[in-house]
Amino acid sequence: QVQLVESGGGLVQAGESLLLTCAASGFTFSRFRDYTMTWFRQAPGKDRELVARITVSFVATYADSVKGRFTVSRDNAKSMVYLQMNSLKPEDTAVYSCNTVAVWGQGTQVTVSS
Repeated sequence: QVQLVESGGGLVQAGESLLLTCAASGFTFSRFRDYTMTWFRQAPGKDRELVARITVSFVATYADSVKGRFTVSRDNAKSMVYLQMNSLKPEDTAVYSCNTVAVWGQGTQVTVSS
């Protein structure tokens, strides 16, 4: 059974950076490299929002709100996906989760103070 575990969240000030990681495991009949990986976030009282996605071909796409500030990457050898977040803003405050197919991680809290 595929599992995703996020880490790297925390409390930072506006303008600072964080690196989120998502560790994937349990690929019994398939391989991590065969899956598109997506980062979502959800702020209190708001709908879940797609933040960044990286395909099996390493093609990355981003929400307009994070373009130029966030970078998604993956390491297939380690079954890891990363989200480098720079120039953080208070509006980036949310629980960040990684996802593939129908599997979700538990999320990691990112709080950006002004």
